[in-house]
Amino acid sequence: MKFSRRTFIFAALIAGVTAVAGTWALAGGPRFATEPTAVQIRATPIASFDNSDPTRVRFGALEFRGGLALTSDFAAFGGISGLHVDADGAHILAVTDNGSWLKARMVYRDGRLDGLADAEMAPLLGENGKPLAMQRAYDSESLAQIGDAFYVGIERIERIERFAARGGFAARGNAIATPPDFKSFKFNKSLECLASPPPGQPYAGKLIAVTEESLDEAGNHRSFVLDPAARNAAGTLRFTVKRSDDFDISDCTILPPGDLLLLERSYSPLRGVAMRIRRVPVTDIKEGAVVDGPVLIKADLGYQIDNMEGVAVTRNAAGETIITLVSDDNFSAIQRNIMLQFALVE
Repeated sequence: MKFSRRTFIFAALIAGVTAVAGTWALAGGPRFATEPTAVQIRATPIASFDNSDPTRVRFGALEFRGGLALTSDFAAFGGISGLHVDADGAHILAVTDNGSWLKARMVYRDGRLDGLADAEMAPLLGENGKPLAMQRAYDSESLAQIGDAFYVGIERIERIERFAARGGFAARGNAIATPPDFKSFKFNKSLECLASPPPGQPYAGKLIAVTEESLDEAGNHRSFVLDPAARNAAGTLRFTVKRSDDFDISDCTILPPGDLLLLERSYSPLRGVAMRIRRVPVTDIKEGAVVDGPVLIKADLGYQIDNMEGVAVTRNAAGETIITLVSDDNFSAIQRNIMLQFALVE
């Protein structure tokens, strides 16, 4: 059913308390995967996105293709923040708020998500071979792939780590060069988004980094284009993403044509939690530019959302562009880890 205003307010207050409690729990040292471990994940189907109209499938420029509510008895499961889906659309790699990797195979039935199988979790390792979570580098928030390497953005310490993909869970992170600007980010509101355009597109081989709520004087999201192969950050390009309607950035990825897809969220005690997805042409990104783009979808607690923090894009066998979203439950019993899929049908 549709949420009443009272339900909205109650849910919003709970979400706010949970977010703060989650932060305290992380600061005190969260549970994390201490070694590679097979994980059993239970998946409950989410048959419809609109709580008031189960038959509705079209939402803005997107068409709902199913979803899952994910649970596990493994203590380190949860807090999913950054997401990568392989080109085959069948395997995921994610990072979590407690400095862990999560990989799994996506199971489909009749073209819709039905579960996650062969799941494993493991710690992100530092250059010294020890878990990053033991070195105050647990808040891994963003994930992007360039060639044979994965890049992980770590909030609170404002660092980007490079991991060799061929190393699997044994890969050790190496920090890339970042500009001095990173030291001035707002605490716990910094690196939320990493993306890299594919070969042949502008900024291919570079990292696009957008902050959650580290704003410039005009109130826009401070953003960067970094060269992860450079020895220093002297060539960093700086731009901003237009902030509007109290939405902040929670993740990003690249659409096949080369556009930047921004996942955003907002929260207020009166309106509750909301999410939206915005599309920004990468060609608009230039030194000093303020970029903006159309909203593809916007949803509040009247829909099947939670604290949406991860987004990835693939093409299916029919050539459709599939957008996969995941939420971060803040390791709270009153929030959910959910996975949603939509097709871009504009």
